[in-house]
Amino acid sequence: MASSPGPQGALTVRDLLETKRETLRLELLTPDVALDGVVEEEDISSPGLALSGYTRRVPDGRMQVFGETEITYLQTLSEDEREVRLRALFAFRCPAVFVTKGLPVPPDFVAAARDAGIPVFRSHVSTKEFFRRIKPFLERSLSPTTTLHGSLADVYGVGLLFVGQSGVGKSECVLDLVERGHRLVADDVVLVTRRGNEVLIGQGHELQRHHMEIRGIGIIDIRALFGIRAIRQQKRIEVVVHLEHWDDQRHYNRTGLESESDEILGVHIPRVTIPLNPGKNITVISEVVAMNHLLRYAGVDSAQAFNDRLKASMRPIREYLEEDYE
Repeated sequence: MASSPGPQGALTVRDLLETKRETLRLELLTPDVALDGVVEEEDISSPGLALSGYTRRVPDGRMQVFGETEITYLQTLSEDEREVRLRALFAFRCPAVFVTKGLPVPPDFVAAARDAGIPVFRSHVSTKEFFRRIKPFLERSLSPTTTLHGSLADVYGVGLLFVGQSGVGKSECVLDLVERGHRLVADDVVLVTRRGNEVLIGQGHELQRHHMEIRGIGIIDIRALFGIRAIRQQKRIEVVVHLEHWDDQRHYNRTGLESESDEILGVHIPRVTIPLNPGKNITVISEVVAMNHLLRYAGVDSAQAFNDRLKASMRPIREYLEEDYE
């Protein structure tokens, strides 16, 4: 099951202002500059050496933050020199510029940004706090996303993503898990977001969240039926459980020594394929999948340990046969 990053809704500077105005205590200093610029970089940085004239390493398309160090340094420059440095910096594509700690902003600073079409905001929080508050927002807004057909459940703290063809029993399996005390995250449509390099977070659609479709019954509300403890807003996806009807012609993993994985948004997730036939207790098997994942995470691989013991027990026989020259 491979997937690629899906298109994100464009994050504009206006969206950022409307969403984080109160949290970042933002004040717009260039009301005559358009706020339609698109923010594409989730990283945000300070200009650093660019203010000294070295602009070869300025990242294009990244928002810039001026703290007390940058503002006080600019004040040591002459007006002409300051204008040259600022215009050289603002010549790079930059969606927005922020000045933190409520510091006074020189008029030529605002003028240079306005001429470059870059909006300037003053934040009345400290520089450290500004970075702490804005980075998670940018990561959430700009992370790669995709949509998967399946059901996501939290089983013993492990995020199990159940996939398979329509009607195979994904929802029924998760419903049984909920009845046994585990938690539903999403059913049918799972919105997946990549955080960092290897973390996938799954959640349900805003309108469909915590509802399930059970054939023969219809739409049910898990929260209303089982209570608030039966649901989660989101969960990291850690194992893909592929459900399929039993196929006599297919070889299924019987020892656990062979590992499979699915690629989702460039992240490889362990996959377990479970063939279904009448009488199989898929719910208990799902719990074992979760517990076995926790065991491996703790450094215990039961299948490999059993295989090592088996090989060790066979060594005397092998040595005897090797020395048998008759």
